[in-house]
Amino acid sequence: MKTLVLAEKPSVAKELARVLGATNKSKHAFEGPRYVVTWALGHLVTLAEPEDYDAKWKTWELESLPILPDKLRLKVMRETQHQFRGIQELAKRADLGELVIATDAGREGELVARWIMELVRWKKPFKRLWISSQTDQAIRQGFASLKPGKDYDRLYRSAVCRAEADWLIGLNVTRALTTKHQAQLSAGRVQTPTLGLLVRRDQEIKAFQPKEYWTVAADLGRFKAWWRQPTSGDSRIFEREAADRVAAAINGKTARVTQLTRQEKTVPQPLAYDLTELQRDANKRYGFSAKQTSTVLQRLYEQHKLVTYPRTDSRYLTQDMVPTLKGRIERIAVGPYAKLARTLLVKPLAVTKRIVDDTKVSDHHAIIPTDEYVNLGALSVEERKLYDLIVRRFLSLFYPVSRYEETTLVLEAGGEKLHASGRVEREPGWRTVYQDSGMTDGDGEDSEEDTPSDGLSVRKQMLPDVAKGESLPVHKAILERGFTQPPARYTEAALLGAMDKNGLGTPATRADLIEKLVSTDTIERSGSRLVPTGKGFQLIELAAPELRTPELTANWERELEAIAHGKGDAERFMHQIREQASRLVAGVKASEAEYKPHNLTASRCPECGERLQEIKTKRGKSLVCSSRECQYRRSAEPNLTNHRCPQCHKKMELRSGKAGKFFQCRPCNLVEMLDNDGSAQGSGGGRGRKNSRENKDLLTRYTEKESVGNSLADALKAAMEKKD
Repeated sequence: MKTLVLAEKPSVAKELARVLGATNKSKHAFEGPRYVVTWALGHLVTLAEPEDYDAKWKTWELESLPILPDKLRLKVMRETQHQFRGIQELAKRADLGELVIATDAGREGELVARWIMELVRWKKPFKRLWISSQTDQAIRQGFASLKPGKDYDRLYRSAVCRAEADWLIGLNVTRALTTKHQAQLSAGRVQTPTLGLLVRRDQEIKAFQPKEYWTVAADLGRFKAWWRQPTSGDSRIFEREAADRVAAAINGKTARVTQLTRQEKTVPQPLAYDLTELQRDANKRYGFSAKQTSTVLQRLYEQHKLVTYPRTDSRYLTQDMVPTLKGRIERIAVGPYAKLARTLLVKPLAVTKRIVDDTKVSDHHAIIPTDEYVNLGALSVEERKLYDLIVRRFLSLFYPVSRYEETTLVLEAGGEKLHASGRVEREPGWRTVYQDSGMTDGDGEDSEEDTPSDGLSVRKQMLPDVAKGESLPVHKAILERGFTQPPARYTEAALLGAMDKNGLGTPATRADLIEKLVSTDTIERSGSRLVPTGKGFQLIELAAPELRTPELTANWERELEAIAHGKGDAERFMHQIREQASRLVAGVKASEAEYKPHNLTASRCPECGERLQEIKTKRGKSLVCSSRECQYRRSAEPNLTNHRCPQCHKKMELRSGKAGKFFQCRPCNLVEMLDNDGSAQGSGGGRGRKNSRENKDLLTRYTEKESVGNSLADALKAAMEKKD
């Protein structure tokens, strides 16, 4: 009897087949003496649409909501049904005695496989391949120690609850808002409270009133000392008269050192990466979006096999990995990492509880390099940057802590107390790993870019050797004026941190969720910041209060985790979701709030007369009809050509009017007509007449040609045009 192996995608199936000796390729599988390896294409099966239950639900109507089928059904996705049929035929083979689920080792991967198994009616035994890297050694070890499939029933149940909850909440609330307000308004269990975080931050910024304050410093020649509030330690003074009094009291006086403290402090190594922390770090250092990081990381995992499983929420390793750590360091001892790695290899590794902790690893350990051969030249620029972050973070785990000496001075002058502090690095420790990388610090966790300054920050400076009781002249008092600052808008890194803190989504889903908010025009990227649009502001106002804040969704996430670990009640959870969906729909129906599209233009639809909306697409701005029944759309960007204006020599637009097509230069307000009868006349006249064929040639010549999509296709197209 042979074993059927189900991978999540063709590329993974190909690697599994190679390692397992399944070399005979057919349309839907690889086959060998012991194994038949087939693949999904992501999800082949999904939850059925409302119209699959009842034809009347195909039409979006507020009166038909909420849609709450007694039991949610499954359906094969139309675009990938050919592969599903292939798996279905394989499942009928009598010589296949068991199945190995080899989809991604996580909740979503379990769902992909189990739904396929349910629709192909797989009744034979099945096992689970659970590995954290795609190396040949990991695959062989995984198949040598396959887990019973039933061990993951609770994980599967949790995945089903998540999918069904998203369907019931997202579909019902989205349809309710859309039909109520006659606009495409998307809402969801996680995306709406995430949007709420951004909107609340923007409201805080708009409501913020800057307050004027002053700081007073004493110039002591070789260093400066600042006045602070005796109780709070805040250096800001919010009354000018009080600041002037302090400055006058210390100006020209002698400052005596009343307290001197020298203390050695340590900074521990940063924890290893989980997906969220890696996304945050890549965003702060390189401006990568969360989605971009996920995509590049997946290539490093699947294609290059250089890193372990990416969609993890743990920042620790397990005890059984300790014997493999030196081997991994030996493998990455290449290029810029050679010297750093050799330093570690000459002595035993310092493995502490900060690195290895089985109690803090659930499904997968932290993201670290594998023991695969490393060819840095084979990596793209993006891959190299991300791999560099992972390798340096991994190496830093085994370096000593960073040590520095902090000196704190308290001085007294004119009856006022002044404070100065400075630090001297004694041992760089793990910071050595980052000194040749251009990175100022390997630990990005200390950055609180989303919080305003409170005036308590340490002013770093080099302090001279002074003794307690020593007197120093105050050369002058320095009075500086400032204003309190509002909280900063979220960067993607800060938003990922806020989502993690508030229990919104999982490391595997947060990147797609941010992209969905962008694609639905509820938020937009403004430089490195994420900003709610007018549509996003209104959507939060229209959504139910409990859906705007993270608390409800965070409770649901905790329940889903409990279900996955056998501590939650799936039936009770789904009952709560159904009740919540009904309440949310009822709230939308009863609401008297109005939605006013933020992007309406003065232009009218030529087909139905409604006003056109301006939307952003991958190809630029477009104008679409605001009526949901009308499908009219056109580009909002000017159609620039290679035809040059005779006055300013800039490219002219090709436009259509009642008199036909014409070139127009907007800055010069110059028009050159191209009539259907063959005449081409400039706004000043005198361009003569051309026949229709010449007119057509002129249009072809001066209109920009769109690329076919890749350089090879462009070259072939150009060659064919030249031949013609």
